[in-house]
Amino acid sequence: MTAVVELHNVTKTIRNRKIIDDLSFEVKEGEVFGFLGPNGAGKTTTIRMIVGLIGMTEGEIKICGKSVGKDYESAISHVGAIVENPELYKFLSGYQNLKQAARANKGVTKEKIDEVVELVGLTERIHDKVKTYSLGMRQRLGIAQSLLHDPKILILDEPTNGLDPAGIREIRDYLRDLASKKNLAIIVSSHLLAEMEMMCDRIAIIQKGRLINVQNVVTDETDSDKKQYFCDVNKRNEAIKILTRSGIQAVKHEKGIQVLLESCEVPDMLRLLLDHDVLVFEISPLKKSLEDRFLEITNKSEVAAFV
Repeated sequence: MTAVVELHNVTKTIRNRKIIDDLSFEVKEGEVFGFLGPNGAGKTTTIRMIVGLIGMTEGEIKICGKSVGKDYESAISHVGAIVENPELYKFLSGYQNLKQAARANKGVTKEKIDEVVELVGLTERIHDKVKTYSLGMRQRLGIAQSLLHDPKILILDEPTNGLDPAGIREIRDYLRDLASKKNLAIIVSSHLLAEMEMMCDRIAIIQKGRLINVQNVVTDETDSDKKQYFCDVNKRNEAIKILTRSGIQAVKHEKGIQVLLESCEVPDMLRLLLDHDVLVFEISPLKKSLEDRFLEITNKSEVAAFV
């Protein structure tokens, strides 16, 4: 996949304090790329630099091969963005808002407006006043505004802020669909781990202005590797003793036990427990959630900072 956005050693210093420190990553077409970090980590500052709202102190940002610093108009022509909240005229209808936005972009036809309205699923309500829209509908209208000029990259800063669970799911599903249908690169910043895990293909973890790690949301594991398994058993303490005596690493889990095994060793473990009258009601592989990986990575970085 082609890299649509590239950051090379980007630094932002304000009053002798590094807000962003030597940040480098790239975003590819057709992927939803998450920008994850606690409040104050530098997510919005980075997005503002990508779209040219503030300048860099050092480094370079390229969009579709064009430098934001040296060729801003060409670079930004490929970008659609909502930084914090979409700016809408609430006393106008959704359609009238799109017509106003179209005036700022050359060559946007009525057919194009109708296309983006259908794409964001607002056909039935597009002629209603925006003040009657839910937060989720306003977000979708804001995204429609951002898509009028056929950008290659869509940038959304905290797009699910203030939404109820139904609205969050609506925006999440829509963005996944948009990346797939339009082969659009999408950057989403957030501090909500669970939402990012369900929405994104890759995630960049930022802490105190520094890039800590870039993670694939779905991690690949081979059958030959040892993996953690959860077992629901009727005699937890006895099961741990039996397995430990046999050289199998076993510890307590919330509702059962957790064991470290290769997949080929699972049948032998089950047989061993059954031979000792320990009933196994369920066994399933345990995968680290994004939350586990995020805390593990950020905690390690905190320790490293003090060594």
